[in-house]
Amino acid sequence: MSTTAAAGGGQSLQVVVTDPIISRFEDTLRSDAGAHRWDMAASWSPERRAAALARADVVVCSSLPPHEAEAAAKARLVHVTGAGYDKISFPHLAPGAAVANTFHHARPIAEHVLMVTLMLSRNVVRADRELRNGTWRTIATDSTVPFHPVLGDLVMGVVGLGSIGAEVARVAAAMGMTVRAVRRNPAAPLPGGVSLDWVGGTADLPQLLAGSDVVVVTVPLDGETRGLIGAAELAAMKPSAFLVNVARGAVVDQAALYAALQQRTIAGAGLDVWWGVPADGVVPPAEWPFTELDNAVLTPHHSGHARQTFERRARDIAANISRLSRGLELHNVVRQIPAPAV
Repeated sequence: MSTTAAAGGGQSLQVVVTDPIISRFEDTLRSDAGAHRWDMAASWSPERRAAALARADVVVCSSLPPHEAEAAAKARLVHVTGAGYDKISFPHLAPGAAVANTFHHARPIAEHVLMVTLMLSRNVVRADRELRNGTWRTIATDSTVPFHPVLGDLVMGVVGLGSIGAEVARVAAAMGMTVRAVRRNPAAPLPGGVSLDWVGGTADLPQLLAGSDVVVVTVPLDGETRGLIGAAELAAMKPSAFLVNVARGAVVDQAALYAALQQRTIAGAGLDVWWGVPADGVVPPAEWPFTELDNAVLTPHHSGHARQTFERRARDIAANISRLSRGLELHNVVRQIPAPAV
């Protein structure tokens, strides 16, 4: 690391930013972190970026594949620009490199969940399509059109009670909904401000599904949660219930979900996460034609994309860079790789 003094104390660092979204908040990064040397490398060629990474004390990224992790042999800090760090190639990082992450997406995602819940419970997608096609269909013109529920009539079941699940629970309760949840450790203290009608363990998932009008999936994707919601779990839900997935696509079995929606064994779904990234013109990235369904609200993994989210993330990243330069303890460290013994 450079021994040049940075403004405000500490040492001057070489910082390489490869994430294009956080690069749009360059002014915040620079003003809050201090007078370091910055390479905003998101749009650089692979060769130029590799050369920059070889000089880096800090790498700010959303992903770091093996060849880039190996190039960043001097890096002391890899700062992920979001909560997920599954795209960081840990085995190829330099010894002693810390990895940190940041959050601030829980509130906008929780607001998205409520928006989708309202859209589904009020048949907004179907009504919009009908109206655009010249059909005016309401309870006044068609006795088969259902009355809307209000949120206070509904039970929300939250699968997972991390930062997103907890905020979903807070916002839903504030709107009068009855909120229940399952989590890995049901005996753990509830997050601040969360009040639940009932909380169970993962083995109690069938009970949660059977008793909920809206099921919200917020768990991280890992070996235990991949395919957590499959055909049996969807069959356990009420025919009038909705599934909202703001976790990862692979937590839900897509073939089973498509069948449940097409056959209307559940009433609808809100999908903000998918089973891959768009490729070969397939949008959204799924093996089944969810776009043909009128009981699904589909969004391109953007529920957390509030400006506030990224402003606060940029400040977190800048603060950690400043701490590193001054030799202080880093925040939100998800993995500290020990240096080899000497």
